[in-house]
Amino acid sequence: MQITSLDGPDAMEFADVAAPVAGSDQVLIKVHAAGASFPQLLQTRGLYHVKPPLPYAPGCEVAGEIVSAPKGSRFAPGDRVAALPMIGKIPMIGGFAELAVATADMTFALPKEISFVEAASLPLNYLTAYFALIERGGMAPGESVLVQGAAGGIGTASIQIAKAFGASRVIAVTSTPEKGAAAIAAGADKYVLVDGFSGAVKELGSVDIVVDPVGGNRLTDSLRTLKEGGRLLVVGFTSGEIPTVQVNRLLLNNISVVGVGFVPERHRHLQAEWEAIMPHVRSGTLKPVIGATYALNDAAVALREIDQRRAVGKIVLTV
Repeated sequence: MQITSLDGPDAMEFADVAAPVAGSDQVLIKVHAAGASFPQLLQTRGLYHVKPPLPYAPGCEVAGEIVSAPKGSRFAPGDRVAALPMIGKIPMIGGFAELAVATADMTFALPKEISFVEAASLPLNYLTAYFALIERGGMAPGESVLVQGAAGGIGTASIQIAKAFGASRVIAVTSTPEKGAAAIAAGADKYVLVDGFSGAVKELGSVDIVVDPVGGNRLTDSLRTLKEGGRLLVVGFTSGEIPTVQVNRLLLNNISVVGVGFVPERHRHLQAEWEAIMPHVRSGTLKPVIGATYALNDAAVALREIDQRRAVGKIVLTV
């Protein structure tokens, strides 16, 4: 499924192309499922920071079976894996296809307990949530967490990562009661609606950490929900607006705004992060919320769900 022009998801085209050839340090994967997410929507309009030459297949996470692997890579034909694929030397693209390649260090062994559809939901969202909360946010057991955009893929993953690693309380911020119910089902303790959320959170009790993949005009009110010494984790800007910070607010309560730039090609410990979350995946504590699945040639429909803010949990393409 290729981006052939920068006219949005409806301009994508389903095409027959040459099979990718794995390099000497790469595995070749028969794709069974691919995660659809906000970066692919941006790519269809040329708005993402990675801008490969057209045409190309987007898709930054896949799950499937190894077709071939280099010696010493830990993988063999038939192994079940998830991966962050690439085209040539450009990472995080190429997943919306029947075959994809990935470097061995961006390929992860799958436990038998998880399906390919669930597995395609793990690499981007759950590793980002782990990196945000545990590594960048320094979340300690017993701390409390507020999650913006809590019914989406990053949101539901952040709820589950927070609970799995010892958060005492997770509050979800959602746009509708239906999405609030989805956040509760994902593991949140309470939800509040976005209109007037800071006051509602203060009534429930201020929090130690805010996870914010939304940005926009929520940021100032998110800062108001933090305890002294709290941290706001900037994960993304799905609202389309990059906010500014009045830094006096940071000074008054000794709070921090922390950037979360999960850039796998610069990130040298992906396998360690994967191993950290796997016990919780096997136990079922981390279980991706699948909002909908679509066939590969319906990728445009899947991205429209994200574009129109209708997606709950993760949207996955099946191949």
